[in-house]
Parts: sequence; structure tokens; C-alpha cells
Amino acid sequence: MTPLSLSRPILRALYRRHPSQHISPFIAGLSLAHAAFAGGVLPQGGHYVAGAGTIAGQGNVITVTQPNSTRGVIDWSSFSIGKGSAVNFDNGSGATLNRVTACAPSAILGSLKATGSVYLINPQGIVVGRSGTITTGGRFVASTLDLPNTPFVNGGTLTLTGTSNGNVVNLGNISSSGGDVFLIARGVVVNAGSVSAPNGTAEFVTGQQVALLESSGSRQVFVQIGSTGTVIDRGATQAAQINLEAVDGNIYALAGGGSRIRATGTTMRGGHIWLVADNGHVTQQGTIAATNADGSGGTVDTLADTLTLAHGARVRAGLWNASTPNFTIDRGTADAFMRSLNAGTSVDATATGTNGASGDMTVASNLNWRGPASLSLAAFGNVTIAPATTLRSTGSGNLSLRADVTGIDNAASVTNRGTIDWSVSTGSVSSFYDMNGSYSPGIIRSNTAWTAAPYSGLLTQVTGYKLVNSLSDLQNISLDLTGNYALGKDIDASATNLSSTPSGGVDFISLGSAATPFSGQFDGMGHVIDHFSQQEYYSPSGTRSLGLFGEIGSTGVVRNVGMTNSELTAFFDISFNDPISVTYGMLAGRNQGLITYAYTTGLRTSPHYGNVPIGGLVGTNDGLIERSWSSASVNDAGEAGGLVGVNTGRIVQSFTTADVSGDVRMEPGGLVGINSGTVSQSYAAGRVLGLFAAGGLAFANSGVIEQSFAVGPVLGPSYQGPGYGTYGGIVAYGASGTIAGNVYWDKETTTRTVSTGDVSQLPASNGFTTAQMSNPASFDASWDFSPTGAWVMPAGATHPILRWQLGQ
Repeated sequence: MTPLSLSRPILRALYRRHPSQHISPFIAGLSLAHAAFAGGVLPQGGHYVAGAGTIAGQGNVITVTQPNSTRGVIDWSSFSIGKGSAVNFDNGSGATLNRVTACAPSAILGSLKATGSVYLINPQGIVVGRSGTITTGGRFVASTLDLPNTPFVNGGTLTLTGTSNGNVVNLGNISSSGGDVFLIARGVVVNAGSVSAPNGTAEFVTGQQVALLESSGSRQVFVQIGSTGTVIDRGATQAAQINLEAVDGNIYALAGGGSRIRATGTTMRGGHIWLVADNGHVTQQGTIAATNADGSGGTVDTLADTLTLAHGARVRAGLWNASTPNFTIDRGTADAFMRSLNAGTSVDATATGTNGASGDMTVASNLNWRGPASLSLAAFGNVTIAPATTLRSTGSGNLSLRADVTGIDNAASVTNRGTIDWSVSTGSVSSFYDMNGSYSPGIIRSNTAWTAAPYSGLLTQVTGYKLVNSLSDLQNISLDLTGNYALGKDIDASATNLSSTPSGGVDFISLGSAATPFSGQFDGMGHVIDHFSQQEYYSPSGTRSLGLFGEIGSTGVVRNVGMTNSELTAFFDISFNDPISVTYGMLAGRNQGLITYAYTTGLRTSPHYGNVPIGGLVGTNDGLIERSWSSASVNDAGEAGGLVGVNTGRIVQSFTTADVSGDVRMEPGGLVGINSGTVSQSYAAGRVLGLFAAGGLAFANSGVIEQSFAVGPVLGPSYQGPGYGTYGGIVAYGASGTIAGNVYWDKETTTRTVSTGDVSQLPASNGFTTAQMSNPASFDASWDFSPTGAWVMPAGATHPILRWQLGQ
């Protein structure tokens, strides 16, 4: 008998569901021998070759019993189930591999049920007819690729291989109540029936060799060797996650009405759909939907060498990622994007430059949408909006145009030869181009009434950014301190360690000074600068600000950036009588502008004399720091704070977990060393150690502290007796400032029973026990723990955190 193909009735059923000529070459040669559909057919010649169990037949029912939820392997001479017949696997939560050894395809026209998992391997092919039903408690795998017995019995990752021309076709109903459904073949996989895996993944895959993983959180089948095969999903597929993969073949995701391809997500798996044909073709039709278990939007990934979006193609999800080597947005693609954007789905389209392509993105058709969804157009090479082409939003969605998407400094450019119309939009337009490329903004209509979203750090609705892709690019910002920059990727700055190379490493010069501060915009785009290091030597005659940015001017903005594993060391020869001429922090020595969503980790140290401001994030803050944090240890001399050394500006919704410690010359505070500005909705959770004085939030306060708290230990040397020194749960010295009544400290963890070390005290009741600190009801009404409030108390936490931290 020849490998499985479709009979004319089945072929007609497929054509009724999808008459397109595009799939006819892949199914026209398939027909199934009529004998395979004969009523009463049951599997024959079954015997265990690994594991143990019993096989018993009675009438038109076969029962396989496999005790103790074990794993077993049965070889069969044939495995078909006729209409009205049934095969039941009583295998607990175990798994049974069924391998067909003779040259006959499998046809499931009756019922197959299992308490656990069932694997059906038949190189000749497998078809589930319209009357066929498969129901399992665990996985169901139908494959023409084989796998060895021992790895299967042992469990874990499995490798399936095969070169047969058999195909896997589902016209019936396959469901797994607690696991996954996998249809795998070298040639063709067709789902024209119903597949349901509400708590698992549904994956239809073609390849010559595939890896089958056991993962609770993502897709589980990965093609290792392609086969130029074809996957057709014309039926109804619903699962927590869905994967259609034919890496060098063709995928036809032919959803009909009512979102027939739908991923719904679970608590373990986000709603995610993959259409993967990196070196092949994807045809996407109708509505594909992905939602998470909580009802929020999921993700759809479409990866193809060539892509066709036709017949009402639309994605309903939180995000649709679509990528091809070159990407031209023609009329059909633009229509599909607009339908998706108008449905609330943000679209990220990327020209990858793979397979020898130039990787250019060209917008050749108008795009016009409303609502909150955003559009990102990215390219390995250039991004171009063609003449007479308009991109327009009338909602709150953003537009991002990104050249050099891989961050390799390839001189890629962004060119607008058409029109970008954001005149009635409340969203923003951002263009990113290589430092050696160019930016041609063209005609852009902006909204004169536009205002930036809170905490976004945006200054203008439409902005062009030079991409910073290397340490040298980072240093070259100093050539134009008024420009707008964005990190194109994470930066390895380990070469700044002067002892890292025989030649002494790179001596990084801080960006901006008191004479010429940084006055542009720097957007880290969520990237990090790793292993940044600076070493400096100062004397009283020097006037320097040390850090990645020396000085950020009053119009300067730094946002969305992290500095990890950083080290800053400064050697001073400054006495207490010398004027303060030096200030330093890892991100910035001095900030007079805006810092938002920034953080640092690592070490700051100043091992010689001086009354020098030193902070984990910023040395001296005269501007605004919001939603930022530091865990960088701060030690030795100076007016030291875990976040800021000296604050004369504002610190809002920020925190530190840094340890602050030092010797006789140090004035340590958990969050701020010296505060004469405002600290609001912030907290300190690190250890503070001072020889003679220390404060949980600040060393000294002549400004305002409100709606904040301290929980870190406030310590002095162990040899000091009780009552020695000036220590407070909130501040060491605070008589000249204001500490609001909604400021608290944990008297158990700080080890301090008073709020301040001098005469000005908060009520003793503001000193909480740890149990009180972990109860939102302990805080006064100004502390907002509502779903939109600034504060949240995670389950099991010993103190509140800022709500924005949940999204980091």
C-alpha cells in the first residue's frame, strides 16, 4: 500500500472549506485506500516492546491498560479505528508510544481515548476522518517521524527523524484536556477539522528532524532539519499556545470566520501563536486571535521568507510580530495591518536581512488607523516611506521607524518621501537611524496640543534619534551634546576598566561638564550599559563631575537605561575646609534636568578625604529624578546616599536597596546624603552604616520628605555603646526641615526606635513593626494602594513597593 493520501471525498471536503488554488498542489496527490475506512477496523498485532501493560479486545473495543502512570512502547502491525469502533488507553498520567511497523497508513474514523498521553507513529501516514474523535488527558502526538524507545521511556527532550513521504491529516476532532496536540510529518500536515488543547500547545510541524521538548511555558517542537514541507491549518484550532512551523516550506494559516485559529493562554502559558517558515512561504488569511488567560492581548509571530496576507487577514492580539528578509508594505499588507491596528493589535514589522537580502523596509501603501495600537517598522537596512504615501493615526498609537535594527553601525538611514500625519493623534513618532546614516523627516504634521505622558520623559511628539551601538558611539555623544540619542542594543563597556587590557583599557570621558552640559535626549530603550568603569584623581583645584554623564543640563533628559556591574573609583585630596568642587554618581555627577526609569548596580567608592557628594545614581541632583533606583554599594568619603549624594531638586517614586557605609568623613543616608529639596513616594531598603551618625532615608534634611519610608538597618560601629552617636530611622539630623506625618520607618529592621537623631521627632507610632509595615491598613489615607495607586503590597512582602516596579 502506498503512503497515506486523501480519497476524493476527503479532497472534496478540503476544497469545500478552502477552494483556493494555492493549496491544491499539496493535497491533489493524496488519496486513501477504501479498505482503511471499512467499519469495524481495529489495530492489529500489538505487543509491548518496552514497559509493561495489557492489550485486551472485546467486540469493537480494544482496551490498553498500563498501570502506575508508567511509560510504555507498543509495536503494531496496523493501527486504524473504524467508524463505531474504539481504542481506550487506561494509562493514568503516563504515556504510551504506538508504532506501526507494517506498510499501512492509519485511519482513525472511530474513537481513541486516553487518561494520559498517546503517541502514534506511522511513517506511512495518519488521517483522522470526519467521524474520528481523539480525546486524551495528556499529550496526543501523531507523527510520521520515528523516535527511539529508550529516550521515550526515560522522558525529557525527544528527537524525531524520518524520510518517509507519509502525511498527517486531521478532518475530525482532536482534544487534550490537560496536555498538548502535535501533528508532525516530513511532507504535509493538514488540519481541516478541530484541534483543542486549552491547557497546552497545539503544534503542526513539518521537518525531517524535530526536537520535542517538555516545556510548561512556550512552544515545544523545533525543526532541526527542514524538509520543504507544507502545513495547512484550515480547521478550528484552539489552545493556550499554537505553533505552525515549516522552516523551509510553506504555511497556510487559512482561518475562516470567527477566529478559527485562537490561542487563549493559561496561567503557565501566555496566549501565543507562531507561524514559522524562515526560509519558506506563509499565507495568512482570515482572523487569527491570541489572548492571555486574564483576557489581555497575546502575541502572534509570523516569520517567513515571503509572506502573503490576503482574504481579510487580521490579527486580534496584543502584539503581532511579522518579519521577512525584505519587507514591502503593499496594499494587501497595509490592509491587513490596518485591520489589526484598528482591532487594538500593535504591529511590529521587521525586514531581517536574512537569506542574503538587503533588509530594507519600504512603505508603499497608505496606512491609516485609529485607537491605541502602535506600529513599529524596523529594518536591518534602510526604512523608506515612498512618495505619495501617508501614514496617519487618529488615536493614541505610536509610530516607530527603526533602521539598523541589529545595531551593527551599517550607516542605515530613515527617509520619509511621503507624509506622516499625527496632527490629531496623541501618540508619538520616533525615528532611529545609524550614527553614520541620515534622517530625512520629510513632511510631518504634528499635534500642536500634544502633551507627553506622565513619566515618559518625552519632550517632543516627533523625534529623530541617532543610534548608539558601541562604546565608541557612546563616547562620541560628546561631539554633539545637544543631540538626541538612543541605545540600539546593550553596550559592553568592560574596556573602560583601565586594568582590563595590557594597553590599559579605554579612559572614558564623562559626557558633559559644568561649562557644556548634556542638553539633548538619551533614551536607553530598555537596554543596559554593562561593566562601565571610571577611575579619577582629584585635588582642590579641580572642578569635575564624574559619571557616565558628567553634567545633565536643565533641558537634558536621560531615560529608560540601566547601568549594570558598574564601578566608579575616585581618589581625592580634599579636606573638610576645601570648597566642594567634585560630585559623582554612576549615571551622572550632577543632574539639572530629568532622569526617569534609570537604574544602576555595582560599586561606588572614594577612598580618600573629602566632603564630596556621592550617590548610587547621581552625585548632586538639582533637577528631577523619577521612577529610578539603585542597588550599587556606596562607601567611604562624602555626603553619601544610596540614590543621590546631595538633593536640592525633586526625587519622586524612586528607591534604593544599596548599602551605604564608610568612615569618619562620611555622611550616610539610605536614599539621600543631604536633602534640601523634596523626596516624595520613595523608600530605602539597604543597610546604612556611619561611624558617628546615619539616617535610614537621609543623613540630614533641610527640605521636605513625604509619603516615604525606610526599612534598612541603620547601624554604627559595634564598639559604640548604647546612645552613642546620632542615628535615626528616617534621618540623622532634621530639625531645620520638614518630615511629613505620612513618613514611616520599620523600627525592627532599622534597629532604631526614633525617627531622627536630633530633637525633631515623628510620633513614635510612625515607627512600625515589620507586621505593620507589611499591612496597607497601617498607612494613612495619602498612601494609595488602589489598582491605579502609586503603591502595592505584593503577597508575602514585608514592605510596600512602587506599583511601577511590577512592570519592570
